[in-house]
Amino acid sequence: PAYLFKPWHSCPPWHRGDRNMEKPGHREGATMHVKKYLLKCLHRLQKGPGYTYKELLVWYCDNTNTHGPKRIICEGPKKKAMWFLITLLFAALVCWQWGIFINTYLSWEVSVSLSIGFKAMDFPAVTICNASPFKYSKVKHLLKDLDELMEAVLERILAPEPSHANATRALNLTIWNHTPLVLIDERNPHHPVVLDLFADNHNDSARICNAPGCKMAMRLCSLNGTECIFQNFTSATQAVTEWYILQATSIFAQVPTQELVQMGYPAERLILSCLFGAEPCSYRNFTSIFYPHYGNCYIFNWGMTEKALPSANPGTEFGLKLILDIGQEDYVPFLASTAGVRLLLHEQRSYPFIREEGIYAMSGTETSIGVLVDKLQRKGEPYSPCTVNGSDVPIRNFYSNYNTTYSIQACLRSCFQDHIIRNCSCGHYLYPLPPGEKYCNNWDFPDWARCYSDLQMSLDQRETCIGLCKESCNDTQYKLTISMADWPSEASEDWIFHVLSQERDQSTNITLSRKGIVKLNIYFQEFNYRTIEESPANNIVWLLSNLGGQFGFWMGGSVLCLIEFAEIIIDFVWITIIKLVAFAKSPRRRPAPARYAGPPPTVAELVEAHTNFGFQPDTANHSPSAEAYPDEQAMPIPGTPPPNYDSLRLQPLDVIESDSEGDAI
Repeated sequence: PAYLFKPWHSCPPWHRGDRNMEKPGHREGATMHVKKYLLKCLHRLQKGPGYTYKELLVWYCDNTNTHGPKRIICEGPKKKAMWFLITLLFAALVCWQWGIFINTYLSWEVSVSLSIGFKAMDFPAVTICNASPFKYSKVKHLLKDLDELMEAVLERILAPEPSHANATRALNLTIWNHTPLVLIDERNPHHPVVLDLFADNHNDSARICNAPGCKMAMRLCSLNGTECIFQNFTSATQAVTEWYILQATSIFAQVPTQELVQMGYPAERLILSCLFGAEPCSYRNFTSIFYPHYGNCYIFNWGMTEKALPSANPGTEFGLKLILDIGQEDYVPFLASTAGVRLLLHEQRSYPFIREEGIYAMSGTETSIGVLVDKLQRKGEPYSPCTVNGSDVPIRNFYSNYNTTYSIQACLRSCFQDHIIRNCSCGHYLYPLPPGEKYCNNWDFPDWARCYSDLQMSLDQRETCIGLCKESCNDTQYKLTISMADWPSEASEDWIFHVLSQERDQSTNITLSRKGIVKLNIYFQEFNYRTIEESPANNIVWLLSNLGGQFGFWMGGSVLCLIEFAEIIIDFVWITIIKLVAFAKSPRRRPAPARYAGPPPTVAELVEAHTNFGFQPDTANHSPSAEAYPDEQAMPIPGTPPPNYDSLRLQPLDVIESDSEGDAI
């Protein structure tokens, strides 16, 4: 019903502008206009609703365009009940279907489309590292005690003889006592025996077993050795390698980075030849970074200070050709058990996580790497938990000093380093260190190895970092096709090594060998690239069409029917507000005081009480007031009583008269 909205429609049109509103007379007129309509709204609340809930519902059923409600009020009792149940059932079905579609839409599912394009592309950045992080000749003085201890451990494992007990006195056992390797005899599962490789007692050392029931483990302790755990290994090779890397990490963590760079392989010794397409290049075209696991690494076409180099055409003749010398004869024997070159293809301005994503190229071979490009475009929130630049990731990026773009690998390792710093009070040597913190080592942080091992095995830590880090919304992946062949061949080996030795060392003798030489060919297989793009599986058009289809199928309704339903809801709310206002005001009204002390007088007595005695003869003791009002001291004031109409309302003097009573109310 339109009357329910009348107070709201009567309100002044705020959105209309008036050029004369700034004049004082117009301002006062506008103020009076507002007061007038506010008073009308107040009178509407005082008057109360004109319709009941039942009348409003009947009006809706009689005027709505939705099928079903009309039949409820127009048919007989039996059909009314039938149509009421049918309408209720179909309305429930519509609500159920709507809930399914809305829930599907809010699940933010995506569909993936694959498209193939063809264009000239920028050549990827190429990072190369030697498998050995340092030259043994440069770090031998740092690893002297550790290497002697390692040799003694291997002797005990391979040939446990009593004569070696005296040799242990010449060793520096400080490192060993901090984190020793032990043998665990599990031939009796109920009573395992822990055997120390460097026991002082000769009989204990002779009990070292080589049976299948014996396993090697690394003892990790904390709180001055009061709490210890054993990290078991299935192979002694794996055990001594992990133990050596752990101790070497503690040693290198105390050396400044500038000194570690000097101990690695320089670019002029590693890169013997470089050719990009038809243009010659050299080690000067590479950018050097220090990667703790592989030492000095060199990046070609990183794009930090210069524009990325494009590739003219696909094929080996238009790619990057490198000849490298890894200097395998100067490898650290116990630190680098793999010989070769570690390389990675990645985007420009991105940090190379070569340990996790790189591949090896074997020495003495020519390795050809064909490249295909996949571009990933994720939709972003709320469809995919990705980030554009990492600004919305609550993890401090420790790789930001390199001025590189965001990647999930940088986030995961920054998160892990942050956990190490908070739990172990120091940072791991393999990850960047924030300002003000120190790297972990056995001397300053004796419990760091146990703490680091616990975090490595902690599932909660991994889940926390995975939950906080996000994928990059735009990513480029390089798919590699790798093939290898022996290089150089036996027929050409002599002259190739002579030429390379002359170019690098200015020597007529051969200073290179097949064990240290690596040749790489990196090129685009084709200029076709694939774009994998996410798009919403269910957009707003899909949602509205399905909602409208279900509503029209089950109820025969449309958007106008929904507007009618919204209108009836607003009417119900308005009537409820009016009733609540009236209910809230009714308890505050106090009952009127009694006009008479005793029983109320009769009509005749009231008529006589209003008689004007000025027109009556003076007769003693004939005054009705003496009998009707014995308790009162004064005679009532003569006159006619005012009418007592419920519809009588008093208007304030400052209200402008309305045109009609309907408009005012």
